[in-house]
Amino acid sequence: MNFFISLMCVFALTVTFAHAGMNSSSGEEDIPKLDNPMSVQYLKKNLRKSQPRLVLNAQTERNLRNKLKTDPVVQNMYKAIQLNAAEIQNEPLLERIKTGRRLLSVSREMLYRMNMLGMVYGIDKDPKVLQRINDEVVAVCNFSDWNPSHYLDVAEMAMAVAIALDWTAGKLPRSTIELAKTALIEKGIKPSWPENGRNPGWAYGTNNWNQVCNGGMIAAAIAIAEEDPELAAKTIHRALDGLPHSLVEYGPDGVYPEGSTYWSYGTSFSVTTAAMLESAFGTDFGHFEYPAFKESAVFRVLMNTPSGWYYNFADCGDRRSAQGDITLAWFGAKTGNASFFEKERFLMPAEEMGKLSRLAGAALVWLAQYEEKGAEKIPTAWKGEGANPIVVFTGDENDQHNYYFGGKGGRGMVNHGNMDGGSFIFELNGVRWSIDPGNQSYNELEITGFDLWGRCQNCERWTLLTKNNYGHSTITINDSLHRTEGLVTLTDFKAGNNPEATFDMSATLGDLVAGASRKFVKDSPTSILIEDDIKINDKTKVIKWHMLTIADVEIVDGGAILKQDGQTLKLENISHPELMVSVVSLYPAPLELDRQIEGLKRLEIRIPAWTVEGGKTNIKVRLSGE
Repeated sequence: MNFFISLMCVFALTVTFAHAGMNSSSGEEDIPKLDNPMSVQYLKKNLRKSQPRLVLNAQTERNLRNKLKTDPVVQNMYKAIQLNAAEIQNEPLLERIKTGRRLLSVSREMLYRMNMLGMVYGIDKDPKVLQRINDEVVAVCNFSDWNPSHYLDVAEMAMAVAIALDWTAGKLPRSTIELAKTALIEKGIKPSWPENGRNPGWAYGTNNWNQVCNGGMIAAAIAIAEEDPELAAKTIHRALDGLPHSLVEYGPDGVYPEGSTYWSYGTSFSVTTAAMLESAFGTDFGHFEYPAFKESAVFRVLMNTPSGWYYNFADCGDRRSAQGDITLAWFGAKTGNASFFEKERFLMPAEEMGKLSRLAGAALVWLAQYEEKGAEKIPTAWKGEGANPIVVFTGDENDQHNYYFGGKGGRGMVNHGNMDGGSFIFELNGVRWSIDPGNQSYNELEITGFDLWGRCQNCERWTLLTKNNYGHSTITINDSLHRTEGLVTLTDFKAGNNPEATFDMSATLGDLVAGASRKFVKDSPTSILIEDDIKINDKTKVIKWHMLTIADVEIVDGGAILKQDGQTLKLENISHPELMVSVVSLYPAPLELDRQIEGLKRLEIRIPAWTVEGGKTNIKVRLSGE
């Protein structure tokens, strides 16, 4: 699996750069609402008067201080935060330096710094830390603006400054407090209210921009509520009204359509927003109970595979951090489910954790709130439907083979989606045999003028191997692109010891076939069966079954033998043993702008339509290990 490592550092810098234009549509009438009593009167009556009140308040701080005396996880994580805070004080102050069209890396660094420094000051009351917070706040509040053309930048910066003000609870110089509140109003909130009176696209969008931007505006609004209660109330009201448009995307079962990395990004801001609202108003206004939101914690757990990588569909990173999952821990604190609380990872030596998540300071509060109430088992056969349906088959707790299979439907039009309907990954014995090529740096593509975000059928996005069907383990007809609007749906699912799932691929293959379905069956503890039923028509010329792998491949009669990391996998062409498996090298990849993955290759089984009898064919391939 070493092929991913060389690209991870580049990818880590850019993976969460969402694009405001990538929205899907949800009918207004179908969207459950959050509670939204927000008005100036409600704000004045119910907003906690004392600081801190953003995630931290008198009650949560008291609990945190008690846990710092007794809880090894809280003690260890606070030690890591202290180490991070010490490192920050050796760094230069931030400057307004953009990367391409984004200031986001600066805003994120500020949010990180305020989480680390703010939490340490809140606990230790060190005047040197307070002075550094002051210097950081003055620096960013004197920026000419926070880059409102890319509103994620504004949102994360606004949350950072709001936390700095709140967690220092009036101890910053009066001049700094006034400067910061003015910046929050003029550079944070007011640009979110366009002069034309229309709401910005993110306010009611369906992707992570909604969660991040509305969360940042809520933090800013609470911070300036006494100065401008009308602006604060209408901003929070709009956020509570708009947030369901992103939360509904988790439905019906918890799948985050943009993949696991974006689950972490969008959901981390949702849980922080919920925690801020709860600490400031005494209620999260329905976040935790929102349909399928809490179920998304199971999705997140299941996206972590035995090899240590993600099931990296959509614009997702390859490998998870060694650190504990602070966002998942919020669900652990709410439910008491030990499956959501990665205790061992939180207890890794603080010195080895390195740079923490930029929201780790806030997360310390809910880490301290966690009380184990049992560990509900994560299912070994799971389905999640919605805009990007997913199935996962795993081994049980006694599995000696580290079995993992993930298959999916969906379509290219989904937020951060690819032409990967019908694709799958497969791991066995710690080896990923069928891979997803993952994501690549947005900025490196954008600076060339590449149109990464258009999703029309002939848009440039689909020339990339990471985005089109040629770079995924699926079915292709006539060497044509999948139909970007064609949704691959999950039509059947059976759990049990030999789970199976069937996807209807007709829509994404379009009029090139009369119909198509793909079934996945875990037919033994060490194998997966992939079965395709294809009905051809006059337009069908050639059917191509393909699988992406970085394994070494030996072609044999009836299939192939794959070897990787000392392990062996057999590919058995059950239905068409007379057809030779072909190997197409994808390293180097077809385009210079493609992600270059060492050893990448596509295994193909080509079936000319003229050989198909009776207007339909069944393709059956089995992957089996030892």
